[in-house]
Amino acid sequence: MKLRYRILALLVLAVVLSAATYGFAAANTVDESFAGEGSDDISGYVVSNITYDLSSSNPNSFTNVSFDMLTDAGNPVVASAEVYAGIGDGTDIDWVTCSPGTTYDYDCALGTVTITVTNAIEFHVAAAD
Repeated sequence: MKLRYRILALLVLAVVLSAATYGFAAANTVDESFAGEGSDDISGYVVSNITYDLSSSNPNSFTNVSFDMLTDAGNPVVASAEVYAGIGDGTDIDWVTCSPGTTYDYDCALGTVTITVTNAIEFHVAAAD
């Protein structure tokens, strides 16, 4: 008889714990939201007419670079685009922010660039709109 009460007590305990667990799980709610992943083409830019200016006191130092930049469709870059230029020596790249000129030209002050003219082997342009 004691065995039956123990089995019955364990069964009741299991039912109570199951009900409590279900109750806590049912109380968890997640707000409706949107998330996702996708892909699309990344359009590029065409950079041309690159002109470097060198320091008059030290011709081994850059002072400025200017260039023209259009989208790969031939349109001017949007005014809100962030444009950066980088001078590299094969190991490091010194990046600077560029300022828009007229419709499609950009000027970049290179006063903070530490890579010298004789060590420079790369020119990079990065833009995002």
